[in-house]
Amino acid sequence: MMYPFITLNDDTEITHSEMKPDGRVKVYIETPDSKDGFHNATCWLPGYQWENIQGYSESEMQYFKKLIRDNAHLIIAFSQEGGILSATAV
Repeated sequence: MMYPFITLNDDTEITHSEMKPDGRVKVYIETPDSKDGFHNATCWLPGYQWENIQGYSESEMQYFKKLIRDNAHLIIAFSQEGGILSATAV
């Protein structure tokens, strides 16, 4: 299952999985593109292993890498709580 984390102003969606039995969390980034359909990238936390990067420039990837690194602690915590919506439910 993938849970929403954040939607950026350019409609980029960042989602994450539940924590896997091996302690890893999959983070998926997807941006709609009128020419290519979608650009996407996957990062596995906590090791910051990037794979399947398609359509993003080097500067875009630098931005996403910093964004994920700065928010990894939240993503990992939410991955154990059923996503941000479950973690913040009152």
